[in-house]
Amino acid sequence: MTGSDTNLLGTVHGGVIMKLVDDAAGAVAGRHSEGPAVTASMDEMAFLEPVRVGDLVHVKAQVNWTGRSSMEIGVRVLAERWNESTPATQVGSAYLVFAAVDADGKPRPVPPVIPESERDKRRYQEAEIRRTHRLARRRAIKELRAKRTDEGSEHDGRR
Repeated sequence: MTGSDTNLLGTVHGGVIMKLVDDAAGAVAGRHSEGPAVTASMDEMAFLEPVRVGDLVHVKAQVNWTGRSSMEIGVRVLAERWNESTPATQVGSAYLVFAAVDADGKPRPVPPVIPESERDKRRYQEAEIRRTHRLARRRAIKELRAKRTDEGSEHDGRR
């Protein structure tokens, strides 16, 4: 990371890290789906430690779960000092959902991910929980907005 990546505190700007996360997740999603995939959402971006100028940043991503045309990608961000031999430490993590698309931008099917190790099975199950929460949150917000729209038309002077 260089000086041009810093924020007002002199550490690497979170947006720079988020772009690295999105780029790595996009590469993994495209490889898994064997074609274009677009970012649909980013969940739980956690910044655990600051990244400093001179740090070497590693971004590791993997497919945790697949649906019909969507995939959850888990990402770990690690950093190490360029001039030290200490191991890299985890500085961030995120979960992103990508949708595989065809040439017209329409959803297309993705191959299933088959969890093999116990760790992969745990990630798959956790991804299903996050998906359930995402869908429930989206549905609740949609219902709330519809209710407010209905209430607004009741109070617009047409009693």
